[in-house]
Amino acid sequence: MMNKPQPRTESPVVHTVALVIIAFAVVLFLLVQARFILICLAVAIMLFSLTSDAINFIARARIGVLRIPNWLATVTAVVLISTALIVLTSLILSQVNTILSTTLAYAERVPQAVASLFAWLGPEAETAIFNAVSSVNVSGYLRSAAGQAGGLMQGTVLVILFVGFLFSERIWFGTKLTNLLKNEARAEEVSMIISSIMHRVNYYLLVKTVISVVTGAMTWVVAELFGLDLALAIGIMTFILNYIPNIGSIVATVAAALMAYVQLGDPAITAGLFLALAVIQFVNGNIIDPILMGRTLRLSTFGIIVSLAFWAALWGIAGMFLAVPIMVGIMIACSHVEGLRPVAILLSREGLPDTDSESRITLFGKRGKAAK
Repeated sequence: MMNKPQPRTESPVVHTVALVIIAFAVVLFLLVQARFILICLAVAIMLFSLTSDAINFIARARIGVLRIPNWLATVTAVVLISTALIVLTSLILSQVNTILSTTLAYAERVPQAVASLFAWLGPEAETAIFNAVSSVNVSGYLRSAAGQAGGLMQGTVLVILFVGFLFSERIWFGTKLTNLLKNEARAEEVSMIISSIMHRVNYYLLVKTVISVVTGAMTWVVAELFGLDLALAIGIMTFILNYIPNIGSIVATVAAALMAYVQLGDPAITAGLFLALAVIQFVNGNIIDPILMGRTLRLSTFGIIVSLAFWAALWGIAGMFLAVPIMVGIMIACSHVEGLRPVAILLSREGLPDTDSESRITLFGKRGKAAK
């Protein structure tokens, strides 16, 4: 009597892979659909992280026998953050309008200016490039970009609201974390991991801000010396783009040189401006930045490029600004979870994601195992 064929049973590995693919697709869908809210939330969390330590320091300070109440320090911080965000947003929007109006005035000269750069290839190549650039609707792209920048004020208001609610909830965070994990020891470990992420992201943002301010100011001075109409706008653009690692400085330098060539039409002066800006970017980005940053970040350069491409595809330009802070958080979190530690090793520069002086906390592993 022949045995009946047994029904095929799918491997548990297949089920796991299928579930991972489905979960990843769902997460990507949610990241794209809710990107405006998520971007605002990410910015609010970074601002909250940057100022929470300062608020604690102010709250502990004494003026004679008087002590500053925690609520007063919190309200003061929220007011200062709100004022700074509104002023910065207004400045950016005003410069966007300046760039738009000035660039539209130069729009007719752009095709001829760009084509003349390739005159050494021959008249046929110059004509082809002129026709190709002329077919680009520069004014349409600029107006579209200006429309997107108009939504910046809405995002600023939402960020202010998020920051305010985060500050109002921060005194209960430890209690919520303990009740959520139902284990005080594990809650303390998670709290230390979050503190490590906040410390490194804060230091990265502070160093990057100092370098970006210095680079933007030097760029503005150089542009003024060369007599460019958009000197201030170029300086602000350089300041903003410097937050995008590796790519931002290149884009800022090339864009400034192109603006100079369109306005001045002199290749020698444009080359001099390009060389001066390139030296500024090189010194600040490759000498001063690594000295100040030290060993705080050990991110893989290839990983940064992949992260930039991934978050740019999901969240556009805002994703490129947030790519490195998100990558830092993922690397630190994975380095403290035994099963995900290989991911942290891949994201780190030298395969050594642990840079804290204290011993590494490992959740759910042998070392640092949370008490049951």
